Amino acid sequence: MCRAVLENEEGQGVAKGINDGIIYLMAIPYILVFGVGFAIYWKYFRVKKEE
Repeated sequence: MCRAVLENEEGQGVAKGINDGIIYLMAIPYILVFGVGFAIYWKYFRVKKEE
C-alpha cells in the first residue's frame, strides 16, 4: 500500500487494520517461543509429587 493512501483521512480504517496486522505478526513468534518453553519446563523441570 502506498504511504500517502494510509496517511489520508479516508484511509484511517485501512491504516488501523494494517497496524493491527503488524502487531499480530510481531506477537506470534513470542507466543510460540513461550509456549514451547513452558511445555519443556512442564515436562522436564517440574517436581513430580507422585514419586
